[in-house]
Amino acid sequence: MSPHPTPPPEDVIRDDVARALAEDVGTGDVTAALLPDTADIAYLLCKEEAIVAGRPWFDACHRTLDPDVRIDWRVQDGDRVPAGTVLATLVGRTRALVTAERAALNFLQTLSGTATTTAQYVDAVRGTGCTILDTRKTLPGLRLAQKYAVRCGGGHNHRIGLYDTVMLKENHVRAAGSLTAAIRAARAAQPALPLIVEVETLAQLDEALSAGCERILIDDFDADTRREAVRRAKASPHDGRIPLEVSGGVDMSTLAGIAADGVDFVSIGGLTKHVRAIDLSMKLGPAP
Repeated sequence: MSPHPTPPPEDVIRDDVARALAEDVGTGDVTAALLPDTADIAYLLCKEEAIVAGRPWFDACHRTLDPDVRIDWRVQDGDRVPAGTVLATLVGRTRALVTAERAALNFLQTLSGTATTTAQYVDAVRGTGCTILDTRKTLPGLRLAQKYAVRCGGGHNHRIGLYDTVMLKENHVRAAGSLTAAIRAARAAQPALPLIVEVETLAQLDEALSAGCERILIDDFDADTRREAVRRAKASPHDGRIPLEVSGGVDMSTLAGIAADGVDFVSIGGLTKHVRAIDLSMKLGPAP
């Protein structure tokens, strides 16, 4: 995964920013109107160690209100920075700078928080061959932004939504009569899409391995059962062709053990659901 991934399309960022500015500015920034609207400078400070993510949204907030603003970044998205780092300097109109400040910081703080948390999980499994995935447990309306932030932190994206991957769970198995029947029905209905199958027992794992799919999700297996699942998936005749994913019950205290068992993927909802914003500030005046 590139440390500087490609952001979402410009129209997605533009729409995110339009919503953020509309809810914050409303009919006008009555406080900024008290300031003289002159040329001014500002700087953006990161107060704690972090992985930076969200530059395109920060820029769009400011350029929407002042198309002539100059933003000189000293870091890229995906960079790890120490506390006290000046991330960027800005030159623009005073009123636009202060009006855009909160929305711009909200994006940058939130997305940097997601990237920083992701990087902690990625660091914890480094060298094991295990890949960290996100989930669909994202902030409503900010899925592509948060999934971009996960990539900035070195993680990978699971399915983007309900439309790009077929995922079979117990309800599908119940409706089809068996796991094999559910897999066949899914292949017939959506032959071009990846297929992920959730299994609840080792017997279902064997069935999924034989029927075939792109990935098998072993949800809430205990450690012994998980290790046996890895052994079966990697043994002949399957030879590890179908990767195994673990989801559920994963945190920093359990992650290392899960990765050491040999699973290929671990998906973690907390990357995007349990967001702690990074401490940033933007101040008028020259950078220290």
